[in-house]
Amino acid sequence: MTGNNPFARLPEAADFTVTSTTVADGEAWPAAQMSGLFGVPGGQDISPQLTWSGAPEGTKSYAVTVYDPDAPTGSGFWHWAVANIPATVTTLPEGAGDDTGTGLPASAFQLPNDARSARFLGAAPPAGHGAHRYFITVHALDVDSVEVAAEATPAVLGFTMFPHVIGRATIVVTAEIPA
Repeated sequence: MTGNNPFARLPEAADFTVTSTTVADGEAWPAAQMSGLFGVPGGQDISPQLTWSGAPEGTKSYAVTVYDPDAPTGSGFWHWAVANIPATVTTLPEGAGDDTGTGLPASAFQLPNDARSARFLGAAPPAGHGAHRYFITVHALDVDSVEVAAEATPAVLGFTMFPHVIGRATIVVTAEIPA
């Protein structure tokens, strides 16, 4: 793992709390959150349960992202991006990031991940590449919705929402596949 922090060069934002019944900060993804779609044995590509609290005053909506900065791509790998979660919603159930997105609030939508699928894609670090970190982040925004097309990339979402981020809550989990 490298010291690359994907938020180091972004404006500071207020801290708040995100927790999960699926995984804890600093721990490894369970098998269900690994990628069966990318051939990881036991992987099911099930998005984690998330609950957040303490967002800053003025929060009007949220976005959720899962990002691996350690992927051997030169640009990392986006596993999940959800935009336009209303400020009244502070939890997502496990599995909300499936192909249908029916576990998401009505106004929210999933953007295509780096495999170009609008869903949660589980971890699949290359065998023998070492441990990868996955930044599960809830972004508190000062706008009701982010004006980004549903087919946009997570990078475009980040670029579009960064001036509106007033808070950020992150859990960092890991995954490694031995050689």
